[in-house]
Amino acid sequence: MHLDKKPLIDFINSLGFFHVGFARARYLEEEADRLENWLNQSYQGEMNYLERYFDFRLDPQKLMPGCKTIIVLAMNYFQEPRATNENQSKISMYALGKDYHKIIRSKTKAIIQWMRHQYGDIAARAFVDSGPVLERVWAKESGISWTGKNTLSINPKTGSYFFLSCILTDLEFEADTPIKAYCGTCKKCIDACPTQAIHEDGFLLDASKCISYLTIELKSQIPEEFKGKMDDWIFGCDVCQDVCPWNRFSKPTEVEALFSSDTIKQLTNQELLEMDEVAFNLLFMHSPLKRSGLKGLQRNIRFIQ
Repeated sequence: MHLDKKPLIDFINSLGFFHVGFARARYLEEEADRLENWLNQSYQGEMNYLERYFDFRLDPQKLMPGCKTIIVLAMNYFQEPRATNENQSKISMYALGKDYHKIIRSKTKAIIQWMRHQYGDIAARAFVDSGPVLERVWAKESGISWTGKNTLSINPKTGSYFFLSCILTDLEFEADTPIKAYCGTCKKCIDACPTQAIHEDGFLLDASKCISYLTIELKSQIPEEFKGKMDDWIFGCDVCQDVCPWNRFSKPTEVEALFSSDTIKQLTNQELLEMDEVAFNLLFMHSPLKRSGLKGLQRNIRFIQ
């Protein structure tokens, strides 16, 4: 017998998540070949961690024995694009506020506490973009989104500017119905990608060519083949989302911690080039920009100049 989802959904919504979906925990057999082929093509670049825990990515019961349900949460991070001039730093929208990992992790802890208070001694484990979980697949399974040609999750009412997280639990809720893909014949993301990282037919990303990878995940020097193709981004890239017609439905987030900080709004490339480690660590203590580190951001700026 399935539990009533509504009280849980209401509580999750009250914490700032605008979509909640439920998927039946199962082995993702159809993803096995797709993931293996993607890795064999070396599309992961230097992200070697994606090669580890292969079976865990496909089978949630290996991550949490007894898992019956995947609860998928989506949190909006959209805000009106800031006006930038040629001197200002071009930074992906998701990184303009505080680090979403910490924000969402604290909220998933609160959800699990609420579930234990409501349902008793249950098993539950949360993942926020930090474990071997195929969040976009589960978002599709749970009816939150489809995976677009740019390989990002898209919701027909709210677009694609949202973070995903998953809670695995041994509680049994009725699964939601997946929604169909509505990309149709549109190729705007494919045509707009500055580095041609998206396959010509879509639904496949060579991450080793993606500007987000090149400016954040890549620790060595950016290959010269990308000179003049970075579209002036120094941390992440929003091009394939900016051109997506479904993002005309995006509305600004109501989660204050994700609002753009004044520091980042006014940041210039020159200020970053002149900054020292002490000032950087102080200014960006709670920012996603610390992932690249000061040296990484300075490398990116010099590459686009």
